[in-house]
Amino acid sequence: MTEAQIKLKRTEALLAELIPEALTHLNDARLHELNVIEVKCSRGRSDAKVYIDPSTFSDEERRTYMKQLRKARPIVEDFCLKDQGWYRCPKLTFEFDEQLKKSQTLEELFKKISTDKKEEE
Repeated sequence: MTEAQIKLKRTEALLAELIPEALTHLNDARLHELNVIEVKCSRGRSDAKVYIDPSTFSDEERRTYMKQLRKARPIVEDFCLKDQGWYRCPKLTFEFDEQLKKSQTLEELFKKISTDKKEEE
């Protein structure tokens, strides 16, 4: 691993800790329950995608949360800046992580295929 990759991973790990903490300091209690799964920074660390666990939310709730997170973004970034004493914070983009849902769907398909094969034999 190069030094740049280590710095990138360190920033991602720090943000993964700081963002949930920043969300708990906001006035909107609904944002306190969001679970940050992962943070992925761009190579230059100027942008970061924050992946949130979507498992318990309907589509309508997700839209509401995304609106709230867009409004809260500057506050969360400011929290990270002040906490770490950084010169600048990566611009945060919030997304619900759909990878878990996709992997569960794939697992179900594989189970169905294996069940169908057993029935044919």
